[in-house]
Amino acid sequence: MNSKLLFPIFCMLLLFACEPDSSILETEEKPTLPSTVAQYDQVMMPAHFSFMSVNGSTGEVSTEGTSPIPLNALDDITNEKATLGRVLFYDKKLSLTNRVSCGSCHDQKAGFADSKAFSDGFNGQKTKRNSMALANSVYNNSFFWDSRTPDLNTLILQPVVDHIEMGMEELDKLNLKLENTSYYGELFENAFGDDQISSVRISEAIATFVNSMVSKDSKFDEGVATNFENFSAIELAGKDLFFSARTKCGTCHSGANFIANTGFAEIAVGLIHFSEEDMNAHPSLRDVFPGEYNQTVGTANIGLDKQYADQGRNDGKFKIPSLRNIAVTGPYMHDGRFATLEDVIDHYDQNIQPHTHLDDKFLSAGSANPQSLNLNENEKQALVAFLNTLTDDSLLTDDKFSNPF
Repeated sequence: MNSKLLFPIFCMLLLFACEPDSSILETEEKPTLPSTVAQYDQVMMPAHFSFMSVNGSTGEVSTEGTSPIPLNALDDITNEKATLGRVLFYDKKLSLTNRVSCGSCHDQKAGFADSKAFSDGFNGQKTKRNSMALANSVYNNSFFWDSRTPDLNTLILQPVVDHIEMGMEELDKLNLKLENTSYYGELFENAFGDDQISSVRISEAIATFVNSMVSKDSKFDEGVATNFENFSAIELAGKDLFFSARTKCGTCHSGANFIANTGFAEIAVGLIHFSEEDMNAHPSLRDVFPGEYNQTVGTANIGLDKQYADQGRNDGKFKIPSLRNIAVTGPYMHDGRFATLEDVIDHYDQNIQPHTHLDDKFLSAGSANPQSLNLNENEKQALVAFLNTLTDDSLLTDDKFSNPF
């Protein structure tokens, strides 16, 4: 073939080879939002969310002296701010390559957890830990598996800047990216009174949306109000076993949110705290959120391993998560090692590993050896049946928490 003909063909092939991956190009796909702003702030939390005690011997639940509390008493939730947060939560533009969003790793139908042991990052790499469920975050006062972060506002931008998760390490570039997106000006103005886009506002809006994700309409919640007349015999047996002194499940997973730290978390919008480790890893955070680290709570070594490759907070201690919607949030543990609730129960029943820092709740009475619960199959199935009563289908299907894109 004539060399004069080959040259333009070569240039054409070179041009196509150098063309950027279309999957990472800016798109102008717009969110579809309701004509009337969705209601996020008109939520009345049941009485047992302000106080719930359980008799460890009988499993009897008490909520005496309590009254319903509006969700807005917990945080500065407005409909417009939550709407903006919903769009940001699901917008893949928050990742460097426009491939993943917060919602990619926190799936509504999975209780805002991930059905994979490890999530897919912006460039195809896998995260180092399982993505935790987000429902009822407003009742939480520490976040991540190592419990390193004391409030939700502090959490929000850490996955965004993470070099595996979303890769947007320079927050100024994220602000500029959103400024050049047509639909954000109006959304920011509705939420904050003007169209200025900043990392602080991005964090606050997403935190508002996540805080509005409350799980309060499970079969268990209905049961609290009816003395559990709605429970089957096996569910009642599982409830009593869960809260018994024998299993001590309710000792770690306590209160109406079934988590280590109970009661209402005090959310101070704009009061941001990052660890030095976070600041050093992502210097841009220091410019946006100057602050100091707050001690956080709610971790335990539950005997997963004799030797931990991942030390968690320290000494193999990992956050005790909420059990709300636990039946749909698997796989379980920080590394997703357990596929089913039956696997989790088998661990606590017979497979707790000895460790110097094993939480003493998992030691046999009067010894330094891990406990064995010696549950029979009926008891294991009763526990699973009770855990299934913590699923809140309304949260898993509510349109106002769904992906608007």
